Order: sequence, then structure tokens, then C-alpha cells
Amino acid sequence: MAEETSRRHEDATHLVDIAIDRDSQASIGRQLYFALRTAIVSGRMPAGARLPSTRAAARLWGVSRGVVVEAYDTLLSENYVVGHHGSGTFVSADVPGRSERARRTAPADSTATSDISRAARSVIGNPSLEPQPQVPFATGRAEPDDRTRAVLKRIGHRHLEAFHDHYRDPQGEERLRGEVIRYLAAARGVRCDPDRVFITSGSQQAIDLAIRTLINPGDTVAIEDPSYPPARLALTAGGARLIPIAVDGQGIDVDLLADRPENVRAVYVTPSHQYPTGAILSMARRLALVDWAAAREAWILEDDYDSEFRYDDRPLAALQGVDEHDRVIYFGTFSKALLPGFRLGYLVVPAELVPAVRAMRVLLDRFPAPFHQLVVADFLGEGHFSSHLRRLREAYRGSRDMLVALLREQFADVPEIGIEVPMQGVHLFARLPSGSDDVAVARAARRSGVTVLPVSPMHLAPVAGHGLLLGFSALHHQEAAPSVRRLAQAVLQEHRRL
Repeated sequence: MAEETSRRHEDATHLVDIAIDRDSQASIGRQLYFALRTAIVSGRMPAGARLPSTRAAARLWGVSRGVVVEAYDTLLSENYVVGHHGSGTFVSADVPGRSERARRTAPADSTATSDISRAARSVIGNPSLEPQPQVPFATGRAEPDDRTRAVLKRIGHRHLEAFHDHYRDPQGEERLRGEVIRYLAAARGVRCDPDRVFITSGSQQAIDLAIRTLINPGDTVAIEDPSYPPARLALTAGGARLIPIAVDGQGIDVDLLADRPENVRAVYVTPSHQYPTGAILSMARRLALVDWAAAREAWILEDDYDSEFRYDDRPLAALQGVDEHDRVIYFGTFSKALLPGFRLGYLVVPAELVPAVRAMRVLLDRFPAPFHQLVVADFLGEGHFSSHLRRLREAYRGSRDMLVALLREQFADVPEIGIEVPMQGVHLFARLPSGSDDVAVARAARRSGVTVLPVSPMHLAPVAGHGLLLGFSALHHQEAAPSVRRLAQAVLQEHRRL
């Protein structure tokens, strides 16, 4: 009888008709997730039905294993399915809102979601857009020291009148734009003037502004593979057709990009600290990339990710600084270098684009709130930022070294697990053995109270090697050691399965 029940539950998954639309703006992973969720909520996949293994599902539905893992992980996080180690993934006995939810949240091609845009359907519910819990190894933690907090508090009192103000310049406060340019010229080799700078609500709004200004639905945009998920999702929501370009130890492979026959409108890169691998784009490739953009009349979207945190040498100049053709759109943020709550970033554009970006900015939120801008302008202008960064680098270097030592100690007997020491940034990359399921490891780690990011879902093209991202900013010794032990249990459990 038990055997018959198991067979019935296994067979139930084959009743699910998965129709993948390769031309849809929604990612394949989202389409698969929606189809499975609808089958569960409608009862076509009853409680206890076993989903096929990720490998079997990839063959069954004609998609990559990483796509299946992404869909399964989302279902798991929303309690539509449960995982039992060693036996598989099963439809939950307590499906959220089995009847009402089915009417409100059906798949992307159903009438239930026809009232929202393709852009919204392409990103709704994506876990990459949710804030990470502030627990060990989260990559978004920031911790200014007491000296910095005291200075910011003192400066803040000067500008309380900013709450009783008038409409401001859509590009941001002129004082802050001037200080940003002085900082970027000295630290990153950026060449421009304040009239070409836009103060934004972090780097995410900066890339959104660039997309709104430059990208039409259907345009082809090249992107690093793997890549920063929120940037990829923003491009998808903007209607771009993405083509992945592989990344190696020298960053994005420009030769592969140049060989593409498509009319590429733009390319998104993180040259100073590639997300997630940490690779730094070599100078030879930087020059080749700007020459390619000039020859193709394409735009380069340069996300200067984590450029402030270089531990053992001076970083290469920003791509924008070596561009003689005005094809680079440059953006960055103060979120990790100062405070995420300030929501301050910057966008630097060629002069010819200023009127268009300015118009689009007014449509978004008219102008950035002045209070935080004035505080940061004084913080930079009075010289506090450079000393703050020096202290922060030293603290993060210590956290990095502590985490690397703890990880190498825990995994000393498993040489297949590679712990790469980052020369820049606030996270490290841990390479898992071939065949590992990094999503399953991340899920198990989350259950034990730590947060790591699986790298396989950050790829567009099929990927063989998997790994994890671990943040080390604001990581303290008293939490690091026990957290590494809990993470090691999750990783070694997966390793024993191989």
C-alpha cells in the first residue's frame, strides 16, 4: 500500500503541464515556479506529492538544473513544499490559501495576473529583491564605528531646517555633487564635472534611471555571467533581452562579447569587483571593452561595486576614467561605505545624456530628499570620509582574515571546498565540490540561523560549478566561530550526499 501511495505521488508530478515561453519577459525559473505553484494550489499536485529530483525535473521539463533549483527554493521559502533530507521534496500538507490564493496569484500567463505589467510579472516574488536578515554572513551589513556615528549626529543637527524646505534640483544638491566628484576623481580616477552627476537613492535607482533613459523593450543587453541579481532583474523588467557573457579570473571575457553577432545596445559590468566572483577586470580588457563600445556605438553600464574596500593594493581606475569615447554610464553608492539607511548613490553620465536623464529623474521622484545629502556633503567636505574608510577597511580586513581562518579550519579535511581570500569587497566566495547543490546548502544554513547566498541562481547560462557568498562586514568573533560551525554542518551534510 505504501509503495502504491509513493508511486501515485511520484506520478502526480507528471500531470503538471509545464509550458515554457522562451520569448516571455518572465525568466524561465519564474515561469516554472508559477506553473508548479498553480498545480499545487489547484490540487492537481495534492499534499504529499513528491516533486522529481532537480536533475530529473530538468530532463522532464527541458530546462537547466539551476532553473529547477531556483523554482523549488522559492516554493520552499513560501511553504508550498517541504524538503526531507535523503527522500526528496514534497507538496506541503498546509498549502497557503489553497483556494483563495489560487484566484489571486496564478501563473504569469493566466487571467489572474493579466492586470499587472510584464515588468511586474518578471520580478514579483523574486527572493533576490527581499532584504536579507541581519544575521552572520549576510552581505548587506554595515557597521560604522562610534566616531563616525558621533560625527554624523553632530552634522545632522546643522541641517534640521532641511525638513522645512522647497523643491530642489532633480540632479541633487550641488554641494554634494561637487564633493562626490572630488572624491571620485581622487579615489577612482573618474573624469567629469558636477553638471553630469545625479544623486540617486542608491545604485539600484541609478541603474533604473540608466535603463529608462537608454533601453527600449526588446533591446539586447549583454551582462556578466554570473551577475548581480537585482541589476539583472532591473534589466529584465525594463524589457531588455539579456545575453550572458562568461566571467573568468580577469573579469568579463571581452572577446566573447565582441564575437556576438547581435546588435548589443549596452553591457552591464562590475569591473572593480565582479559580483559575485570578486574578479577584477584587467586593464587590457578595460581598454578592449571601451574600444568595443565605441565601435558598436553601445553603452557600458559600470557598477563600481565595493570599490572602496581594497585591502592590499590600490584598485585600478574606474572604467569611466579610461574611456575616451564617452560611452560609460558610471554609478555607485554610499550604502556599504557609510549607511544603507541614507539611501544615497550617484550616477555619472556623458554630457549628451544629461537632459534625458534629468527628465526621467523628475518622473521618478522629482528630486532626492535634501537632508541626507547635506549631511553627507559636510561629511565628505570636512575630510571625515577618508578617515572613516581607513578605519572601516582595517576592521573589515580583520573580519575577513578571521572568517577565512575559521572556514579553513572547519574544512581542512575537505580540500574540494575552496575558500578564496578576497582582495576587495565585503564578501568572500566559497567554492563547493562538483555536483553540490548550493541552494540546498543555503536553505539548510538559513534554518540554522546563518545566511549565505547560493551562486548558481546568479547564472543565466547552465553552470557546472556551485558556490556560496559569505559576507564578513560587521562580523564579530563571538558570533563568527559558532556560525561557521553551523554552516559547516550544512555544507558537510551536502558533501556526504555526493
